[in-house]
Amino acid sequence: MTIQPVRLFGDPILRSRAAEVTEFDRELRQLVTDLTETMHDDGGVGMAAPQIGVGLRVFVYDTEDARGHLINPTYEVVGAEEQVGPEGCLSIPGLRYDTRRALRVRAAGVDVNGKPVEFAAEGLLARCVQHETDHLDGVLFIDRLDPAQRKEAMRTIRESDWFSAGITVRSSRALGSTEAGPFGRGR
Repeated sequence: MTIQPVRLFGDPILRSRAAEVTEFDRELRQLVTDLTETMHDDGGVGMAAPQIGVGLRVFVYDTEDARGHLINPTYEVVGAEEQVGPEGCLSIPGLRYDTRRALRVRAAGVDVNGKPVEFAAEGLLARCVQHETDHLDGVLFIDRLDPAQRKEAMRTIRESDWFSAGITVRSSRALGSTEAGPFGRGR
């Protein structure tokens, strides 16, 4: 298996915009495999390349509706309807908050061979596309919370054992509970 260590809140790569993918080679295919295996090992439904320390615009997903990967993704919101539901992040262990997202999006990008990919997403898959694309822009789900929730989330992060110990990279399953959630254990 090619399970990779997960970068945690505080690691600068999580706050940086990832670079466009320009080379479609064996290394890119391996990156998609590593992301997928790491995501599955952690019980997540999505994972972006910066979460394993790679600053490229790549994410993988595996929800009830679909599974796959998207390279150089973009999305557009379809309609004005929103959803509010539980969201967490494999890079912020133990945190979970109801987060507002668009209910439907139209995602586009390319696959590992550079071939165009486009799909409509609703519900959890739409949430996943938005969450993972945010990662590629250096945005974390806590940035989407209202000010009071964000303040509470930051307090919880500061009080966590992993953050107070200065841990910014962890091996899979080393932190957090085994309770599954939409974006991984304890989320």
